[in-house]
Amino acid sequence: MSNLKEIYEKSAEFTAFYTGGDIQWTNDGLQMLCLCDEAIKVVEVDTLITSLIIGETEEDAENDQIYTFKISHSNQSIVTAHKSGLIKMWDKETGVQLKIWRSSHKGPVVKLAFDSTDENIASGGSDGNVRLWDVGHNTCTSSLRGAMGVFSVLEYHPDSSKQLVFGAADDTKIRSWCSKTGKEQLVYSGHFSKVTALLFTLDGKYMVSSGRDRVLILWDLNVSKALKVVPVYEGIESCILLPPSFKIPNFNKKLETEGVYVACAGEKGIVKVWNLSMSRLMFEQINSLVSPSTEEGGLSITHLLYNQARNMVSVVTVDHNIIIHDLETFDSVKQMIGFTDEVLDIIFLGKNENHIIVATNSQDLKYYDLETMNCQIVKGHTDIVLSLANFPTKLEMFVSSSKDNSVRLWLQTPNNTIHCLAVGTRHTASVGSVYTSQTSDDFFTSVSQDNCIKVWTVCKPAEKCVEQNLKCSHTELAHQMDINCVAVSPNDKMIATGSQDKTAKIWAEDLTLLGVLKGHRRGVWCVRFSPVDQVVLTSSADSSIKLWSISDLSCLKTFEGHESSVLKVEFISKGQQILSSGADGLLKLWTIKTSESKMSLDNHDGKVWSLAISKNESYIITGGSDSKLVKLKDVTLEQRERRTKEREALILQEQELNNLLHDKKLLKALKLALRMDRPLHVLKIVNEVLKGGSEKLRETLSDISHTQKETLLKFAVEWNTNNKNCHAAQLVFNILAPEIISGNLKVPSLANFIEGALPYTERHFERLTNLLQDLNFITYTVNCMQPHSVIKFK
Repeated sequence: MSNLKEIYEKSAEFTAFYTGGDIQWTNDGLQMLCLCDEAIKVVEVDTLITSLIIGETEEDAENDQIYTFKISHSNQSIVTAHKSGLIKMWDKETGVQLKIWRSSHKGPVVKLAFDSTDENIASGGSDGNVRLWDVGHNTCTSSLRGAMGVFSVLEYHPDSSKQLVFGAADDTKIRSWCSKTGKEQLVYSGHFSKVTALLFTLDGKYMVSSGRDRVLILWDLNVSKALKVVPVYEGIESCILLPPSFKIPNFNKKLETEGVYVACAGEKGIVKVWNLSMSRLMFEQINSLVSPSTEEGGLSITHLLYNQARNMVSVVTVDHNIIIHDLETFDSVKQMIGFTDEVLDIIFLGKNENHIIVATNSQDLKYYDLETMNCQIVKGHTDIVLSLANFPTKLEMFVSSSKDNSVRLWLQTPNNTIHCLAVGTRHTASVGSVYTSQTSDDFFTSVSQDNCIKVWTVCKPAEKCVEQNLKCSHTELAHQMDINCVAVSPNDKMIATGSQDKTAKIWAEDLTLLGVLKGHRRGVWCVRFSPVDQVVLTSSADSSIKLWSISDLSCLKTFEGHESSVLKVEFISKGQQILSSGADGLLKLWTIKTSESKMSLDNHDGKVWSLAISKNESYIITGGSDSKLVKLKDVTLEQRERRTKEREALILQEQELNNLLHDKKLLKALKLALRMDRPLHVLKIVNEVLKGGSEKLRETLSDISHTQKETLLKFAVEWNTNNKNCHAAQLVFNILAPEIISGNLKVPSLANFIEGALPYTERHFERLTNLLQDLNFITYTVNCMQPHSVIKFK
């Protein structure tokens, strides 16, 4: 039994830090401020640690969602606009709220902007108005009118002496106002769709605007004239002005005499650099990790951020990935996954299992380094990846299946990149599950919503790293409804499938049907072969796990404990135990022999779809619908060692206590018994001390600490419930009461002590009063019975 697991503890947790909306990069390039659900998370770029959360209190999170935010130019403060109509200012370093005021807009505030001095803030609302605020005096200095609809961009002119505010709303016109007088200055008409960005050149002469109407416009600020209208052939969501001196691949800036250089991105998922002055495309990204939008007018990239300190550009995608590129080489230097959505499957990868592959609600795979949690996005599938499986004999090779009706064979290269070896496209519906051969790397199986099971032959890697076509060796119509899962036996001789038709089936390697397992009341979610016995494990939407005999197809055991569908099960401890995860968010550890649940962990807020176990079973990684990855460590040995040490220490203390009692060292014995939390031993010692009188007890108790007195008081309340021990308890109360009344002894839970002691004390008092009355009556009776002088009558 010593090799059985008892407990896994959470050693790390990786949660979402960006769920869409505003995102900003600090001037030093070390942190990103990301809008995540109802709060702002400050994420360290190098370590991916969330160092600060702004607006995370229950009141803020539940009732006052942050709609938009802006960081000041000095990076010292952050201003946020909330659902309640409030505007709040926060200290960026501590997250402390500095100021709060009401926006006075008729609808929500959707855009905020600091002026170059950080002394004034502009708020643009959905009511088409802009309000200007003096931060120092908390006053509204102007209300700027003229725009119609919801603001999409709002910016101060970088030169504070010009005192200009620019904004564009649903009417697609860019307006400028004087920030001092509040009067409208110039209107820039040129866009025919939503304006998405406004940029100003360093010399203050020109403005660049981008829009969903697929053009970039270069404006002369002074006359509101469009100098250049450059068609970019895609809807632009974000653009950045590149610095005067910069380098990008395949472009020699010295050949250009002058120009306004703008990098833009949006619909196509690639970054382009344009010289607006000459209407020329200078650079087009070829190594993009972002998939283009699948819908007309849809988005792929939502933000472009430039950091001058690091000379890097961040690309923020519509599925919440943040990809950081070095501007000079435009190589990807870091990939940050802000929000993984549902985690559908996880596998360990590599000989040392220091990487994991994660399938999320996306067509891209996420390839994580477990030490740093750095991520690489692996592209290949064209629809959501549903299942993953690695080869036990070759841990750097794995298989994936997807909603695009295909399976793919992948290889981890020595330089830690993922390369697709081959593709199989013989299924006619979503491929829900794959499983690899266990004793070789010769084949793998897949099951699909087309109700078929297929066996695929693994091909050898091509010399020129060209994707090959996988060949299917066997196909069988396996079930009458969707097939949810497949598994291969440890000797590769059998295959098991589980389906929505409530059955699991066992097949020979050539897909000859060997038997049907009937007994579940709902669809079967997972099936696994035991690594040592001739048994099969199934889990179902009926909340149960069943163990079946392969030889006679009978159900041997049923494990019940989950409250809803059991989505994943795995054998561990050489087939003696089971790990299961369910739609109730629980991870359970079962011992087969006793049918007992040894452990139940509640680390997830929703369905736990994925459960990956390392080869030596020391680590588990779980993932689910809450976009959370939880790493668990086996601490069974540590816990056993801790229990052993505690037991040894207890034995030594017991021996020491007995020795002190034997030697009549009552004060030391009392202190030790109190430290050991032994009320009966303490009672024994108190009664022993009382043999010398109550004053002796008073002297003894004066030598113990306040903490020990508090423990003694707790024990006394316990003794007081028993008539035999109430005398010692009442004496302890009597001795300690003056100290409590005077304030020398502070008891945090004094009310609980009094509440526990008072009813029994009243009962003892009543009992003793009755006893005293009875004794007095007996005394009177006895006195009456004493012989008196007899009067003789004559």
